[in-house]
Amino acid sequence: MSKKETHTDNFFERVYEIVRLIPEGKVTSYGAIAKALGATRSARMVGWAMNASHNMEDVPAHRVVNRKGLLSGKHHFEGTNLMQQLLENEGIKVKDNQIVDFEKHFWEPDF
Repeated sequence: MSKKETHTDNFFERVYEIVRLIPEGKVTSYGAIAKALGATRSARMVGWAMNASHNMEDVPAHRVVNRKGLLSGKHHFEGTNLMQQLLENEGIKVKDNQIVDFEKHFWEPDF
C-alpha cells in the first residue's frame, strides 16, 4: 500500500468515527465533518468516504447530507428512495429530496 492510500484510508476511518456519533433523528453535512477533522476544504473527500461506506452496517451514511440539507448522496443507496426512507424512519421529514427543517435536525460535530 502506498503512503497516499494509507493517508486516505486513515481519513476515511476518521470520517466513519464521526458519522457513527451522529444521533438518530439528526444529520450533519460533508463540510461539517471535514471541519471537525481539521480539513475544512475536504468536504468532497468526506463524500468519497461516504460512497465507500455502504457495505458498513455500523456507519449511518444516510445521516450525511449537503450543506443545504439536500440528499445529494441518495443515488449511492440501493432502491430509489432508501436514503429518504431511512431518514423518515427516524422522524426527519424530507420533501423534494431536502430535509424540511434542516436547522432542527442538524448535528454539529464538536471536536
